[in-house]
Amino acid sequence: MARHRYVIAFGSNRRHVPIGRPGDVLGAASVELHKAGLDIVRASRPVYSRPLGPSRRTYANAAAIVETTLEPEELLALLKRVERHFGRRPGGQLWASRVLDLDIVLWDGGPYVGPGLVIPHPRFRERSFVLGPAAQVAPRWRDPVTGLTLRQLTARLTAPRPLSR
Repeated sequence: MARHRYVIAFGSNRRHVPIGRPGDVLGAASVELHKAGLDIVRASRPVYSRPLGPSRRTYANAAAIVETTLEPEELLALLKRVERHFGRRPGGQLWASRVLDLDIVLWDGGPYVGPGLVIPHPRFRERSFVLGPAAQVAPRWRDPVTGLTLRQLTARLTAPRPLSR
């Protein structure tokens, strides 16, 4: 069986009982993914960001490179099971607070479109809370759409911009 590498984004902005604060949830999620058979090749440090949308809670975000024999749809199903294990329920308000959010950002197989899944993640290029941690773990990985590395995409997103007149 072929082994694949994926960049997975982690996010949490709600406390989990008994695990604790969002930063602790990210570590516990990594352990759960390992127990589920994923090899965690490298994990970023958590970063904290303001939420998008109506939630007021600060997010803890991280990224990891994982290795597995799972194909994209199978990995997505596994990630959704882990989210449910942490108390996330399907549906609900877009961008509401959540205990755990796991997204496939990139993989070593190039662009992928399937039911409920698009790789690369459609909005990862505009989100520093995804790009920053992803660039920590995979700075030389290339976005198959733009051809730029994660380091280059991060630099473009976070570069100071001149004030408009």
